[in-house]
Amino acid sequence: MDDPYMKFKIVILDGHTLNPGDLSWDQWREYGEVIVYPRTPADAATILERCAGADALITNKFPLTAATIAALPSLKYIGVTATGYNIVDIAAARNQGVVVSNVPSYGTASVVQMTFALLLELTLRVQRHSDAVTDGKWSRSPDFCFWDYPLVELAGKTMGIIGMGNIGGKVADVATAFGMTVIGNSRTRTDQSHRRDFTWVTIPELLERSDVVTIHCPLFPETLGLINKENLARMKPTAFLLNTSRGPIIAEEDLAEALDEGRIAGAGIDVLSTEPPVDGSPLIGAKNCIITPHISWATQEARARLMKGSLANLAAFAAGNPINKVN
Repeated sequence: MDDPYMKFKIVILDGHTLNPGDLSWDQWREYGEVIVYPRTPADAATILERCAGADALITNKFPLTAATIAALPSLKYIGVTATGYNIVDIAAARNQGVVVSNVPSYGTASVVQMTFALLLELTLRVQRHSDAVTDGKWSRSPDFCFWDYPLVELAGKTMGIIGMGNIGGKVADVATAFGMTVIGNSRTRTDQSHRRDFTWVTIPELLERSDVVTIHCPLFPETLGLINKENLARMKPTAFLLNTSRGPIIAEEDLAEALDEGRIAGAGIDVLSTEPPVDGSPLIGAKNCIITPHISWATQEARARLMKGSLANLAAFAAGNPINKVN
């Protein structure tokens, strides 16, 4: 590697999320000085102090605004340790000649697993029935078994997938293995001829026909608030809604109202509009709503792939051949 790249100053702004201690930053030091901050507060003075002189900034969810980028004349590279990159002002980076890279597809298997973990909890209530046994309800039952919630079988049901990219396609594979019929909607209709019982449909038709609606599309202006009062009204009262994509795709007050009024059967949510929900969320406490703290991406295996992919992005940039460039 050429000498200039050995002198990179690399600042990792929120390293704890990617690496809480079970991974290593050691290989990054082959590319220069590495400063790891577990977290960075949002005040401007601290941001500029930490980023001063940096050639490369690495961020997971810490926002890099146009003002911050403009204040860093030595900045050459921003590595987003995630697939979504809306936390970076891409236009400002482009105008300043700063390369921005992301890491696609590292978490597919884990997100698919979480999607079905949420769905299986909604349909079988495994944890709540286990808690009931611990509380003695089974011991007091006059029957050899009991259940506190309706038990729902997936075979023969219809799953509607909004966003048939890499994750959506793998969700479709698992749904088919469960004996479900799959319908889908996506900005780009890729070839799905290898699938049995698959149909491309419009959003209204998907919502009307599905027993399970699962969201795997990016957050774009056209998907912001996509699941709103009007579209929730199209869903069956027995249907479940899953979101492991981006929180703002759902109008949370509208969903909470639909759940509390029994207009849909339940929701499994791994993402919220504001994370963490320091001022609460309309969905917290809503009827039949399971919320997990944005962990579908965070298995050790997925984070190890993300670490490897992020390092590969930096190495490629240092070699003058950037990969996974988003600007």
